Amino acid sequence: MGELTLGRLAEEAWERFDDHDAVFYDGVWHRGHALAERARRVCGGLVEAGVRPGDRVAVMMANSPDVGVVYQALWAAGAVVTPVVFLVGAAELRHILTDSGATAVVTSPELLPVVEEAATGVRVFVDTAELERAAEHGPVPRDPGDLAALMYTGGTTGTAKGVMLSHRGLWQVGKDAFEMSHQEGLDRAIVPVPLSHAYGLIVTVAGMHATAPQQAVLMRWFDPKVFLSLAAEQRVRYGTVVPAMLHMLLAEPLEEHPLPDLAFLTCGAAPLGRDALEEFERRMPGTQILEGYGLTETSAVTTFNPPGRRRVGSVGLPLAGYRIAIRESSGEEAECGDVGEICVRGESLMLGYWGEQEPDPGGTALVDGELRTGDIGCVDDDGYLYVVDRKKDLIIRGGFNVFPRDVEDALNEHPDVVMSGVVGRPDPRLGEEVVAFVQLMPGRTVTADELIAWARERVGRVKYPREVVFVDAIPVTSVLKLDRKALRARLSP
Repeated sequence: MGELTLGRLAEEAWERFDDHDAVFYDGVWHRGHALAERARRVCGGLVEAGVRPGDRVAVMMANSPDVGVVYQALWAAGAVVTPVVFLVGAAELRHILTDSGATAVVTSPELLPVVEEAATGVRVFVDTAELERAAEHGPVPRDPGDLAALMYTGGTTGTAKGVMLSHRGLWQVGKDAFEMSHQEGLDRAIVPVPLSHAYGLIVTVAGMHATAPQQAVLMRWFDPKVFLSLAAEQRVRYGTVVPAMLHMLLAEPLEEHPLPDLAFLTCGAAPLGRDALEEFERRMPGTQILEGYGLTETSAVTTFNPPGRRRVGSVGLPLAGYRIAIRESSGEEAECGDVGEICVRGESLMLGYWGEQEPDPGGTALVDGELRTGDIGCVDDDGYLYVVDRKKDLIIRGGFNVFPRDVEDALNEHPDVVMSGVVGRPDPRLGEEVVAFVQLMPGRTVTADELIAWARERVGRVKYPREVVFVDAIPVTSVLKLDRKALRARLSP
C-alpha cells in the first residue's frame, strides 16, 4: 500500500484510467486529464505564492469543478483545506479565518465582496486563473497523520469550531465508503450536496478510490426541478442527497419525471423518516434510498446500508474501521436494543478540535479515544444502527421524554405536509411544551387542530404538539439540515 495521503491518492486516481468525461457542470463535460493538469498547475501556483505544508487555506466557492481542482491542489501542496459554505456572511467567515489562522482564501468573483469584508490581512485568490499560470507541481511528501482538512461545524448550536481531520482518516473512510456503496456498472452520479460540507468532501475522496472511471453530474446548488431534469437528461445511476432534499422532491409531481436509470440515492447528514422513504420509493419505482450516518468528527461517514443488505429504518452497519457502542447516562454500555448515546471508536476519528476548543455541554466530544456523538440511538442484534434524535434536542414535558423526530415523522406522514420541525417552548408548569412548525403543500388547507389530532393519534397524548405554527418554508441550515435553532428563535415569549 502506498502513502495514505490525499495528494498522492489524487495522482494515483488520475493515473489509473484513460482520459474520460469526468464532471458534467453547467451544460459542459470536463475531461479527467484536463482537470488533473489544472490541479497540478494550481498546486504550482500555490507553492509559488508561498503556501507551505500545514498552512490553512479557506475555500469559499459554490459547487463547480473548480472546487475539486482547488482541494486536490491544496492537498498536493501540503496545505490544509478549510472549506466554507458559500452562503455564510462576513461575520462567520471572519471568525473562521481568524480562528484557523488561514493564510489565504480561494473564492469566486460573485463572493468577493463578502470575502473582502472579512479577510483583512489574508491573501485572496479570485478563482483559479492566476494560480493556473504556474508550471505543474506534483504532491509534496506528507505524513498520513498530518492535518488534511479543518472543517468548521456547530453553526446551529453556537460559534463554529474547527474539526481536525487527518489524511489517513479521510483516506480510509473514503475507501471504506466507496467499497461499501459501490455497485458494478453504476458509474454516473448526480451530486447536489455542497462540496464544502463533510458529506460533499467525502464524496470527493471516495471517488478517488474508484476502481473504474466515474462520472459526476455536479449541481451548483440543489433545486428539485433541476435535479429531476438533470437526472433524466444525463441518465444518472445513483446520487447523494440529504432528507430535506427528498422532502422537496416529494413536493414535486414525481410521477411526471420517471427516472428508470436511477438505482439508488444515498441519504445522510440528518435522520430520514420512514414514511418519506417509503413514499419516495412508491412514487419513484426502481430507486432505493440507502441511508447512512456520520458526523464531521467521524470524517463524515460512520455507518451505511450496503446495497442488497439494506434494513429500512436503520442507518446501516459500521464502516470497517469503526466500532459503535451505545452508552447509558452512567457511561455503561447498554444492552442490545436499548436506547442510549451513540459512541464511536476508530482510527479515522477527528484529531480533535482546533485550538483545544471545549465541546458544547451535552454535545459531541472526544473522551479517551471515543467519540461521544450527542446522538441518541440503538443497535439491533445484527449490528444495524438506529438513530432516534439529538440528545440536546430532547424535550422534557412533565417529566416525560419527547424526541422531536418522533413528532416530525408523524406530522410528515400527513398528505398535506411538506416538512415539519418540532421544538420545546419553556413552560412554567410542565418544564417544556411541544411546538410544531409546519410547511404545507401549495393550496392545502388542513388546520392546526386537524394536525394536532393527527399527531395525537400517532404519538400519544404526551408527545403530540399543543401548538402548530404554519410557515412558508421550514428553515434549514446552509447544508440543508433542519435548523431547530432558527425555529426556537421564532417562539413567541
